[in-house]
Amino acid sequence: MIVKGRIWKFGDDIDTDQIYPGQYLPLTDKKEMARHAMEGTDRGQEFISSVTRGDIIVAGKNFGCGSSREHAPVSISGIGISLVIAESFARIFHRNCVNTGLPILMLDNTQNLHDADVLEVDIVTGRVNNLTRGKTFQARTLSELELEIMKAGGLLAYLKHPG
Repeated sequence: MIVKGRIWKFGDDIDTDQIYPGQYLPLTDKKEMARHAMEGTDRGQEFISSVTRGDIIVAGKNFGCGSSREHAPVSISGIGISLVIAESFARIFHRNCVNTGLPILMLDNTQNLHDADVLEVDIVTGRVNNLTRGKTFQARTLSELELEIMKAGGLLAYLKHPG
């Protein structure tokens, strides 16, 4: 699985309230939920108005901390983000990404990835090519089972047609 997209850079400790503010929890339509992705961050409005399908979120440590709401990864994938790369993820957010089919990778240091750089990433091998700066990095990949679940489109799709 190869994805190519432009980076949207965020810092450490981006919590689920920033990713998907609690006031929108009653929404159930995924397109409507997507309109609020990352709204609680300091770049929220810029992100919502300028993100394009295939773009990639890059963040620091502890991305997705806070509550256990699945709305956060659903809104991110719904707005068109193809991948989230972070130095670390909150465990429940990590699990929710796998369960909803949103690809994630962990990279020990995201300091050399900059806003608007274009990446080409092999999600299976973890190879991250920064096409803008001509540099390559190795991210930690998910387990084989997690990759299978993501390839299927999430846990429910996987359970309908395992392997």
